[in-house]
Amino acid sequence: MESGKQNEYAAFEEKVRRTVYLDNLSPNVTESVVRTALDQYGTVKSVEFIPNYLEPRNMPQCALVEMEKEKQANVVISTLSEFPFMMSGMPRPVRARAAVAEMFGDRPRMPGRQIRIRWLDTADPDFEVASKLKQLVKRHATETAVMLKHQLEKEEKLAKQQGETLKANYKKYEMIDSLMADGAARRLARCYNLKVSDDSGPSTFH
Repeated sequence: MESGKQNEYAAFEEKVRRTVYLDNLSPNVTESVVRTALDQYGTVKSVEFIPNYLEPRNMPQCALVEMEKEKQANVVISTLSEFPFMMSGMPRPVRARAAVAEMFGDRPRMPGRQIRIRWLDTADPDFEVASKLKQLVKRHATETAVMLKHQLEKEEKLAKQQGETLKANYKKYEMIDSLMADGAARRLARCYNLKVSDDSGPSTFH
């Protein structure tokens, strides 16, 4: 019986080593998007999004991505750590690091490990420590919410700027295209003794 549990946990540890933890994912990212993005590094065996019960709004997601081999997971981590990696066109780069056992909600119990739960009396020396930990968790949650709000505001501003830049560049393209279509560019080229090529592709000056 104990041997079977050890084998089960050993198999789980192997799974952890070939799993990548992705953070800062856009809320619009789906499993198919993750698979398509990471298939270039190897075979994606599974994608599991980690639910967030504290901030169920438009916020970055986290996911555990199991690759077929540990080497493939290492390549994903090293690549995404070195170069900006975007998914779903959002202005936030995806972060990646090695997964750890505590990230898995369905992880098996470690052989030999025992967890004891008990109520603490106010006179217990550990009661003050537990109270401080509780306050620390609340403080951390508040700080995280403020940071998240600030991050989302920055991303919305950046996305707006990117949209405006795209529209401006498209207007420039339309203007150049109209100049080529009505012959204004060719007339201007003759004034400056330039040649214009228009061989069913992008027009260029020589």
